[in-house]
Amino acid sequence: MNIIDILSPDCIANTVNVSSKKRVLEKLVELTTKKNPDLIEEEIFESLVSRERLGSTGIGHGVAIPHGRVQTGGKSIGVFLQLQSAIDFDAIDGKPVDLVFGLLVPKDSTDEHLEILAKLATLFSDEMICDKIRQAKTPAEIHALITDWQATVE
Repeated sequence: MNIIDILSPDCIANTVNVSSKKRVLEKLVELTTKKNPDLIEEEIFESLVSRERLGSTGIGHGVAIPHGRVQTGGKSIGVFLQLQSAIDFDAIDGKPVDLVFGLLVPKDSTDEHLEILAKLATLFSDEMICDKIRQAKTPAEIHALITDWQATVE
């Protein structure tokens, strides 16, 4: 499973104006259900919040990867937010977050879940790509950056 397979340009929002972790999670839910209207907003939100209670998904360097398990119809779904201003996300390095990749995987998916998380962690540990994403002006540009990055690692 590749990031390209789970993230479409219409599941990316840039210059999102939010002021809290809760609002970020709500925006992820809104973007997810806009593209996947068969999913249940409350289930997605509760799954993301439950995971955050276990420990922040803020991985450092201004990046968070909130993720959860839901009834997705058997497919993994990615959504991406580029925040207008960085917010506190209780990240492991204590720094505010401005890049957020939300991941939803089927409830019974374990290996795929871990595989995608590993790829996302590798992607977002690349400071150069993160800087380019921060400078991107459109969802299409962000999608192209992620797609190009994925292509170079394979």
